[in-house]
Amino acid sequence: MTYSSLSEEDVKNRYITPAINKAGWKSTDYLMEYAYTDGRINVIGNSVKKGKRKKIDYLLNYQPNVPIAIVEAKDLNHDYGHGMQQGIGYAQGLKVAKNLEVPFVYATNGEKFLEHDMITGKERTITMNEFPSKETLWDRLKLEKGLTEDQVKIINEPYYSSRDVFSPRYYQRIAINRTVEAIASGRRRVMLVMATGTGKTYTAFQIVYRLLKAGIKKRVLYLADRNILVDQTMVGDFAPLLDKSTKVQGGQMDSSYQIHFALYQQLAGNDEDEGHEPFRQLKPDFFDMVVIDEAHRGSAKKNSQWRKILDYFDGPKVTHFGMTATPRNDKEASNVDYFGEPIYTYSLKQGIDDGFLAPYRVIRVNLDVDVNGFRPTKNEKDALGQTIEDRVYTTRDFDRNIVIDDRTKKVAKYVSDYLKRNHARFDKTIIFCDTIDHAERMRQALVNENSDLVAENPNYIMKITGDDKEGKAQLGNFEDTASKYPVIVTTSKLLTTGVNVKTCKLIVLDQNLNSMTEFKQIIGRGTRLDEKHGKQFFTIIDFKGASRLFADPAFDGEPIEEIDGNGSQTVTHRPGSGAPTSPSDDDPGDVVAESRPVYLVTNKKVKVINDQVSYMDANGDLITTSLRDFTKKNMLGQYASLDDFTKKWRNADNKQRLLDEMEENGIFYKQIINGEKLKNMDPFDVLVHLAYNQRPLTKAERISHVKQSGKLEQYQGAAREVLDTLLNKYEIDGIQDLESNEVLNLPEFEKFGGPVKIIFKIFGGKNQYQDAVKAVKDEIYS
Repeated sequence: MTYSSLSEEDVKNRYITPAINKAGWKSTDYLMEYAYTDGRINVIGNSVKKGKRKKIDYLLNYQPNVPIAIVEAKDLNHDYGHGMQQGIGYAQGLKVAKNLEVPFVYATNGEKFLEHDMITGKERTITMNEFPSKETLWDRLKLEKGLTEDQVKIINEPYYSSRDVFSPRYYQRIAINRTVEAIASGRRRVMLVMATGTGKTYTAFQIVYRLLKAGIKKRVLYLADRNILVDQTMVGDFAPLLDKSTKVQGGQMDSSYQIHFALYQQLAGNDEDEGHEPFRQLKPDFFDMVVIDEAHRGSAKKNSQWRKILDYFDGPKVTHFGMTATPRNDKEASNVDYFGEPIYTYSLKQGIDDGFLAPYRVIRVNLDVDVNGFRPTKNEKDALGQTIEDRVYTTRDFDRNIVIDDRTKKVAKYVSDYLKRNHARFDKTIIFCDTIDHAERMRQALVNENSDLVAENPNYIMKITGDDKEGKAQLGNFEDTASKYPVIVTTSKLLTTGVNVKTCKLIVLDQNLNSMTEFKQIIGRGTRLDEKHGKQFFTIIDFKGASRLFADPAFDGEPIEEIDGNGSQTVTHRPGSGAPTSPSDDDPGDVVAESRPVYLVTNKKVKVINDQVSYMDANGDLITTSLRDFTKKNMLGQYASLDDFTKKWRNADNKQRLLDEMEENGIFYKQIINGEKLKNMDPFDVLVHLAYNQRPLTKAERISHVKQSGKLEQYQGAAREVLDTLLNKYEIDGIQDLESNEVLNLPEFEKFGGPVKIIFKIFGGKNQYQDAVKAVKDEIYS
């Protein structure tokens, strides 16, 4: 092997790793082939295909979970600095460029290193023997960033680690490191934005743990707005600190504990009794850190009853740390005004792109009454004997101040038929309704559509709302992956946040949504992955046009501008009664805004006009298309012309590897072949026909051409028989059998004496055998 023919792996093993080790780095100080993503899941139809994981050649750590350098390797056919932009790209992909979690990037081909200092922006060339030690980089980092004593102390404080606590993902590590460094530097308001399902509570635990262990913070108040959030947090991610924690109950606060978990409602007391404010039992400087979970709720409002808790515990050394998936920034409330810009944002789009969150498809269903509206005839009375006000009623009115009974039944039937048609009747499903009453009517309609399974277990379908003790008692079972029931749940607001149903595969929107915050929260109920239980994506069925919010620029990422500041309240009352439903302390969403007459219409028949399926493309945008159109679009996106593709195909030594790469980029040839029963066709023909309208050939026609061409006449006897057998395998299984020596182990080749005899005795050696196979492949595609 010549020096210049060394592969990238050879260069790593012979030159790069020894240079790093010689500089004093131990093998435990760095990670090779560090995969920092899981690979995006692409969904078309009911099929999924996982993309490549993003990998870094070397990630060097100053401490565990404190990366300090990236090394990008290339083989000797490239210049030593060739990988620098790729290395910087990894740094940008890790979102490290702004706050410099990985301040140094190196590129090398084994001859020398090119160094890029992300802090100063300067580059320099060093020899292989001059690679800096861990201590040298750490000293440079401290000097160039001007780290304070507390920042150094917190960086050196290890993460909590045990067999029961998983290691942080790359974005969690960034969120933790940025937050603790900001707090250590004296910042008093910090907000972290992380999409639902990305581990906010785990991240908060590591932040609190490290700050307490480093002595930078001593007492912590953890605020949430629902009991379930407090209980899950204490016994879940915060379990290692359970002996230092207490839950505030009965309005009593115990000063002997370091960490207090509490509901806003409990600490704030009642509006009617201003003297009963339990938080005043402790001095304003008792806590030096307040964690605000779901910070988009009451804590964002200046005049909120709950805000007085934050105002009370707000001394000069107190840090307020807010967490949310959906920060608010509207005329009624603003997280940005209170906390400032987020210290770090990890969005739903990023989570899906990295393969840590489940992608989704959207089915938009149009009902005739929704499209055309409903207008009563003159003096028409409803089923309760009330005269219906004469005007056009639209989806904004349905299920709030007018109920069309058959509309509810048609929604229930569509959802039930969808589950039956897809053999998915035990897929966990949440149906979001406009009001508690709407959720109850939907439950009844669903029961009648699924009476066979309800007869087996009445908990198959349940309503879980703030006013229903029986329903709320089943919430734990609904979340539990090991529990079969409940399966289908109707709700109004209770399940919009703080509920972790990892196996939820279907979300139904039959709710008027104008609040972007609420919409994000609802979508978040389906984004958790659970591949162990077959959850790789989820489906959204939208009946009231809420999916239009996907196209809003505010949907993903940074703090949002509310479309309608009134979106957080709901009108809730029974048909004909006008009586409000009492709000629940544990369900702040199920609140009555006002009372007005509700009409019940039972003589109006409703039809489904059409439905439309949309998928997420590589950019995270929803597109409405078929599998064929989706594949054609991606094919033309990669190969603009037939010449581009055929040139790439001819030059590919391993055509199956090329097909695998194409599939990772959304060219789903296998699904088209299987779905349209085209197994007699080569993937090459399927793709050129689909993208460039070329007449396709069958594999049998291609084999016939090979045999008639005379190109294989040079091979006689056993060699020709082996090639004919390979062609037969190609016709049955495809090109991969021609490109793998493993095929020679199959029974069809036993008569030739097995792989060794075929390659070395019949063909005269490995190169000769490969030349023969290449000749066959070239002729197949000539």
